[in-house]
Amino acid sequence: MNTLSPLFRLMRPKQWVKNTFVFAPLVFSGQLLQVESILLALSAFVVFCIASSATYILNDYNDIDSDRKHPIKCKSRPLASGEVSRKQARFLMLFLYGLVLAYGLFSFDVFIVVVSYLLLNVAYTFHLKHQPVLDIFSISTGFVLRVYAGAVALHVPLSSWMFITTLSLALYLAAIKRRQELVKSGDSSRSVLRYYTVSLIDKYAQMAATCSILFYSLFVISDKPMMVYTIPFVLLGLYRYWFIVETNESGESPTDALYSDRFLQITTIAWIVACIYSLTV
Repeated sequence: MNTLSPLFRLMRPKQWVKNTFVFAPLVFSGQLLQVESILLALSAFVVFCIASSATYILNDYNDIDSDRKHPIKCKSRPLASGEVSRKQARFLMLFLYGLVLAYGLFSFDVFIVVVSYLLLNVAYTFHLKHQPVLDIFSISTGFVLRVYAGAVALHVPLSSWMFITTLSLALYLAAIKRRQELVKSGDSSRSVLRYYTVSLIDKYAQMAATCSILFYSLFVISDKPMMVYTIPFVLLGLYRYWFIVETNESGESPTDALYSDRFLQITTIAWIVACIYSLTV
């Protein structure tokens, strides 16, 4: 068990919640009550969990030296802490890549999207994360690809509104992540941070948050007017998240913020329930 637990943590299962973005097309396309569509979306979710875990391992493997200098990552990351050897990490990563390849036999169209995600993250790991601005957009593009994979799995077009809203929200989360890294560790844990200031990243975050609210609201009003009552939950969630960032010095990991804050959890669940109710009743 002592061997399995660090290996499982190396896959970062807590981060799998990010892959729920693949379910957005299922909800907004009106196919939520169709069993076949649910299974197709679920398969896309599973393969993205596998692909994202392989990506995390690659990133941790490449960042092992810098992670050992990070006040939190040196203890929480199994590779940086020495709980998992490099050999074990390589084996697990290759195994996960193999599972993704096998998925290509099941759904080639979704497989192409997943491969695009993997290639993007290889580029991010070795180059893009060191490039200011591009690093933030690379992280955000990963979320857009998740949503696109959900649309491809269901054979429905990706809404322009959904695309731009997802991108804006992801840019906001990525900007906040960089902000908190800079505040907590300076530029010692990530080389790209030397190009940023807290003031600059705050402006990025404010612009992205504003765009998220604006585009989501326009999407609802123009395409899904029955969902107008979900807008307050989006506002409440963004306000609460920013409150957590400012008062609790959290936000370096959006998933950790979600797991640790009951108010944010309730708001997210309430938004999901309101969306499902509005679209199915």
